[in-house]
Amino acid sequence: MSEHRTVLISGASSGIGRAITELLLAEGHRVIGIGRDFSQCAYDPHRFSAIEMDLGDIKALPAQLDALAKQHPEIDALINCAGRGQFGSLEEFSYKQIYKLMDLNFTSHAFVCKAFMPQLKQKAHSNIIFIGSEAALAGAQKGSIYCASKFALRGFAQALREESSKQGVAVSIINPGMVDTPFFDELNFRPGDDSSNAIQANDVAEAVKMILTARPGTVIDEVNLSPLKKVVQFKPKRD
Repeated sequence: MSEHRTVLISGASSGIGRAITELLLAEGHRVIGIGRDFSQCAYDPHRFSAIEMDLGDIKALPAQLDALAKQHPEIDALINCAGRGQFGSLEEFSYKQIYKLMDLNFTSHAFVCKAFMPQLKQKAHSNIIFIGSEAALAGAQKGSIYCASKFALRGFAQALREESSKQGVAVSIINPGMVDTPFFDELNFRPGDDSSNAIQANDVAEAVKMILTARPGTVIDEVNLSPLKKVVQFKPKRD
């Protein structure tokens, strides 16, 4: 990248967010990372600031995010990675589980963007990148709520791109298929064992880099990334 950026990354402590953080730090950028636990991360303290925050705690977020925006007016890019998976038929979800999943996978990202948008519009050029999902492209069995959260995020990204482009804010979304990350640790399925059954977190990080290095007058609206061979493997049921 020809210029060094100051980037806010949510979900920076693991998975895709961690891969993006590591790549951008290696490129010489400054990263402010939001996560719940950075105890297992060894980032360069001179160019990385850890912000421990629970993005699922929607009621606390407005005050926390407004304070963070005031503390870091230099931020010129947002990369929204935080999220989790939960799957099952609709009747298997409690009412609380529905709104908790929607809060984390969608509403928290809208809150982050609202807090930082005024300062992003003051920059000559700025970026907002969402990490979506292939679940935003087509509904799937056992994915009614998860797909809804990702469809919402994709629609939000598309509308926000139209709202903010005149002020120099480029909005993009990346929709990965199955990625080899801890995302599947608490789920009853995972990608197949072959390396072609999942993409790597660094593949997504490279797509982020491509978006950030695009000419300011060009926006990469949407990137879809998929494993070469889509194979799902179900885990043995626990007793």
